[in-house]
Amino acid sequence: MTAPRVVVTGLGTTSPVGGDVPTTWSALLAGTSGVASLTDEWAEPLGSRLAARVAVEPGEVLDRVKARRMDRSGQLAAVAATEAWADAGLGESGVEPERLAVAIASGIGGVTTLLANYDALREKGPRRVSPLAIPMLMPNGPAATVGLMVGAKAGVHTPVSACASGNEAIALGIDLIRLGRADVVVCGGTEAAVHALPMAAFGQMMALSRRNDDPTAASRPWDRGRDGFVLGEGAGVVVLESEAHARARGARIYAEAAGAGITADSHDIAQPDPVGAGATRAMVRALSQADLSPSDVVHVNAHATSTPQGDLAEALAIRNALGSSTTAVVTSTKSMTGHLLGAAGALESIATILALHERTVPATINLDDPEDVGLDLACSRRTLGGGDLAALNNSFGFGGHNVALAFRSI
Repeated sequence: MTAPRVVVTGLGTTSPVGGDVPTTWSALLAGTSGVASLTDEWAEPLGSRLAARVAVEPGEVLDRVKARRMDRSGQLAAVAATEAWADAGLGESGVEPERLAVAIASGIGGVTTLLANYDALREKGPRRVSPLAIPMLMPNGPAATVGLMVGAKAGVHTPVSACASGNEAIALGIDLIRLGRADVVVCGGTEAAVHALPMAAFGQMMALSRRNDDPTAASRPWDRGRDGFVLGEGAGVVVLESEAHARARGARIYAEAAGAGITADSHDIAQPDPVGAGATRAMVRALSQADLSPSDVVHVNAHATSTPQGDLAEALAIRNALGSSTTAVVTSTKSMTGHLLGAAGALESIATILALHERTVPATINLDDPEDVGLDLACSRRTLGGGDLAALNNSFGFGGHNVALAFRSI
């Protein structure tokens, strides 16, 4: 039996450059940075005092009573999922609960709830620990929240694969529909880890940019002056459906979620494989599953975090997967949003889908002195041609996780 074709019918986000999809997309096309200096007292001793916080606080969007029962990561997921659900037009037509699933990922989970309650325990005793602490801090909390919001009964899932988590959730959504376990999957990623401990830990690894005097120029993938990533926060959610289900209800379709490739490096817990072999295999598998050839790919939204080793390893992997003569336009929207960890792939999938849908690729900003990596790096906003188009979105995570997603215009 032929597997169902999977399409994208809804998009939702809250990001460092916008509180929803339209404002985020407009900001990306305009080359707007969401990175700013941290003014919190706890940030003063840190080597890196930069972050990309969400442009709109979730408390401005959510019911306050409900928001207090969620970790910040859950709040961000709820905002993005609400937009995606409405964008898909599912509020009116509805979905059979037994045919509706959720897959919302997080790389770190409810870390701010965990740390705040530990502080309360240490300073004021056990009676001051919140009775909601466990459901708020558990990594599956955001997925459970979204599952309750939409009434999903086909399954609620939480992939955790560091910075590849958001893409892995979307890959799982594709599989759930193709395997016949669901007709609709609400999937994506969320992260809210702008806090002293995660930032100190990343700083000790020498992973964060220290360009404190020039925040908006700090995230600079492939630029020779890059010195690490900028931590971001936010959420991205997409609604996937079988094409038959979407057509039957007359849904608007953004693109086809055509394939996914998942591999592991088995190289190092933190460092990328310098030759990018696992990343190459992920892209090749995504293309194979999508029945695409390397020459079909006109655009790649790269993982490209702005780290010295990672950017070069990925560039090599892209050339190996697509061929050294590839003309695909390659960009990194992290230059504007910073690195959203477990939410990065989901936000960047939205950017990839919209690039195909609107045939426009956002630039990589801050690319003043680019490395010669043998790729067509989008130093400026680019327009894609007509006809059927295909694009890849890459996400790689600590532990050697590699996930590539293939999207096709429709």
